[in-house]
Amino acid sequence: MTMSPIIPHLNIDGATAAIDFYAKALGATEMARVPAEDGKRLLHAALVINGGHVFLHDDFPEFQSPNGRFAPPPRIGGVSVTMHLTVDDCDAWYARAIAAGAVEVVAPHDAFWGDRYGQVNDPYGHSWSFAHTLSAKS
Repeated sequence: MTMSPIIPHLNIDGATAAIDFYAKALGATEMARVPAEDGKRLLHAALVINGGHVFLHDDFPEFQSPNGRFAPPPRIGGVSVTMHLTVDDCDAWYARAIAAGAVEVVAPHDAFWGDRYGQVNDPYGHSWSFAHTLSAKS
């Protein structure tokens, strides 16, 4: 499998638990895991979700960016990006994520732009949306 041309890289407080959540909620497959020297955190992990790559790592507050704003969403008070998945069945992906512990943001609905669309937040503060084209699923 070739790498995606752009890969989201998530900063997560609890990366090991997040990998388990993403496997259950999003059908993620773990491709790699690199533990940090402290033996407790992950320096890097690579997942495949819906055919695309996602990288993640544990939070390392001791290595802050100069402005201190690169951190897990709960520590910075929010997130500015939604990972969007074009899927075969928005309702099924949404339901699986909710069953695994995600929180509803937007319930699946027929959106004005022609997609069936729903959005959740995962337990780590990251935003995910799911959509399929209505004509493709009708």
